[in-house]
Amino acid sequence: MRCPFCGNEDTQVKDSRSSEDGTAIRRRRVCSACTQRFTTIERIQLRELTVIKADGRRLPFDRDKLARSIRVALRKRPVEEIRQERLVNGLVRQLEASGEQEIASHHIGELAMDALREVDGVAYVRFASVYRDFREVEAFSKILDDMKPITALESSTTARETGPQETS
Repeated sequence: MRCPFCGNEDTQVKDSRSSEDGTAIRRRRVCSACTQRFTTIERIQLRELTVIKADGRRLPFDRDKLARSIRVALRKRPVEEIRQERLVNGLVRQLEASGEQEIASHHIGELAMDALREVDGVAYVRFASVYRDFREVEAFSKILDDMKPITALESSTTARETGPQETS
């Protein structure tokens, strides 16, 4: 591994630890030339994925870009960092398990929206507003109206689980 500080090729691993969810290995390294320490993270990659953009360009899939988008949508929301990481890992696993090497960017966006919808409604609307390029208030109204059946369904499920509520 090349040192990011001096470019020396000779670095040593001082400590290795598995991530909490077991999907990555975190390694602390030290450079033998400049003695600077740095961390690397290794992840399992089942296959090389290519993203087909709307304009037809093909780009390598960038897990970090997906993670940034999810984190931006969930910023200042009550969703723990570990849950955000699991959400991203789950999305990447879905993409890799699809068997497709080339995946349309709109498919990735839809998967991310579906996952965010289950985690946090506000994050879902934030992501959708950027992903679908909302320019008018009506677009927000439509997506909020689309969410109402889920909210009503959740309320009725909760009412059934807790039983009838007593009134005074």
